[in-house]
Amino acid sequence: MDLHLELPPNRGRRAALEDALRQAIRAGRLAPGERLPSSRALAQQLGLARGTVVESYAQLAAEGYLRTRPGAVTEVAHAPAIRPRASAEPNPPRIVADFRLGRPDLTMFPRTDWLRALRSAFQVTPHADLGPLDPRGSPRLRALLANYLGRVRGVLTTADRVVICSGFTQGLRLVCDALAAAGAQAIALENPCLPDHRATVNASGLEVIPLDVDHGGARPQAFNAPSVAAVVLTPAHQAPLGATLAADRRAEFARIAAQRGSYVIEDDYDGEFRYDRHPVGALQGLAPEHVIYAGSASKSLAPGLRLGWLAVPAELLDGVVEAKRRSDRGSDILTQLALAELIASGALDRHIRRMRRRYRYRRDALVAALSRDAPAMPVLGTAAGLHAVVSLPPGVAESEVLAAAQRREIAFTGLAPFWHRQPAHTSGIIIGYGTPSDREYPIALQLLADLLRAIG
Repeated sequence: MDLHLELPPNRGRRAALEDALRQAIRAGRLAPGERLPSSRALAQQLGLARGTVVESYAQLAAEGYLRTRPGAVTEVAHAPAIRPRASAEPNPPRIVADFRLGRPDLTMFPRTDWLRALRSAFQVTPHADLGPLDPRGSPRLRALLANYLGRVRGVLTTADRVVICSGFTQGLRLVCDALAAAGAQAIALENPCLPDHRATVNASGLEVIPLDVDHGGARPQAFNAPSVAAVVLTPAHQAPLGATLAADRRAEFARIAAQRGSYVIEDDYDGEFRYDRHPVGALQGLAPEHVIYAGSASKSLAPGLRLGWLAVPAELLDGVVEAKRRSDRGSDILTQLALAELIASGALDRHIRRMRRRYRYRRDALVAALSRDAPAMPVLGTAAGLHAVVSLPPGVAESEVLAAAQRREIAFTGLAPFWHRQPAHTSGIIIGYGTPSDREYPIALQLLADLLRAIG
């Protein structure tokens, strides 16, 4: 173990070492319980005699700064006089029922399949593939994704037009940067939409134009504005209200984009999880040269993988690839190789089918519980995805519901931040049912129902 110490030049070597160690411990650079290098290793690092280090460790142990045992490591003592290292993060609030938006059931991550896929990838991947990459990502993963997306989502693309990115947020930023570099001025976003989408568009220097949403999804009128170069849509399951984009509007968005030479950015964030009817195919299939398809592993596997993909029209491809190269030169290759093996082996398909059944059960249990205990609060957007919206009755403030939930240690998301302008058009709360785990879900659901019954 390496240890950085600055020895005072005007002291003897032993005294200088002891002072440096005391200062590091008191300042919190060496935390209680942290292991120190062996006396031989530290002596070599600092150019000291080993006996000097042994004597210094013994002195600091006698003073209570260190703990040493024969044949064991030397470590910083847990003593009241030693100030613990300050934490940059405050302690998170306690949560007994977690219904926050955008969280799949991480207890069901296919660890065995993932480990097997990673091991298999290492066995078959040439050494050269671990070196500098095409910014678009692993050729094998891109080829497999092109086929997979065509099979399960109706996406029409080829491997050379697929760009691997670190989730949808980075994918959106890459597209926005490419559009801005080509002279774009504004992008239309659904109203409501995820706040991060607005922030990402603004960060590229583009203006945000609100696009109204109703029970049929986004309305295309604002897409006709001359300054709008693209529109971001969530057609399979509008985020967050949950509507599916109506068939005539899908066709209209595709027509406007083709006619004006503009683009639709399709965020297919949870298109795998549809429960009450056959899944709606990707909008991209209607106009492949004018729709940028974006997907990720965040809902199907885990957000922490930071793995997403874009299917990009030919005219925009060079700009997006250049934006990716400038951003990070390419995404983590090991994660890409593991996902490629997961797709090739069929394990990803099996995992998604398994999770679709679980999430449908959770959705049904949520709707039943709230219909029974909070009948005055309709549950919207339940046909697909991992969340639903509970519409609050007149006179019930969203802020009051969130405050009451916090007192009961229940976590969910308010609808207000998703609207472009205040006051919000509709007051409501968003219930993500991807978490808690299967074992905790019934109890958490009862706590939620009790809360809504009390305030309704």
